[in-house]
Amino acid sequence: MEFLRGVVGLIGIGCAYMAGRSAAALRKGWQKKSRLYGWIIRTLACIIAMAIRHPVDNAAIAVLVLAVAACGLGYWNTSREEPPEDLTHTIFPD
Repeated sequence: MEFLRGVVGLIGIGCAYMAGRSAAALRKGWQKKSRLYGWIIRTLACIIAMAIRHPVDNAAIAVLVLAVAACGLGYWNTSREEPPEDLTHTIFPD
């Protein structure tokens, strides 16, 4: 059971990272709000599922801290993403 609790915690951290990416993409106008809400709901579901049967312990606190850090990292990575380089003139010369 503890193994599954750890797996759900890792999935929650991954969902938090994707929520951060979606927040940055929403701010840039690349995505809709519904995608951000979906990742937030998935993240909360995983974190709540991890803490529902056990009292708050070091593992739950570590997953929560890592989820917040992953969300920030996902936001930071996506907000500094450069647009793809336009290679049209390199591939097809005038």
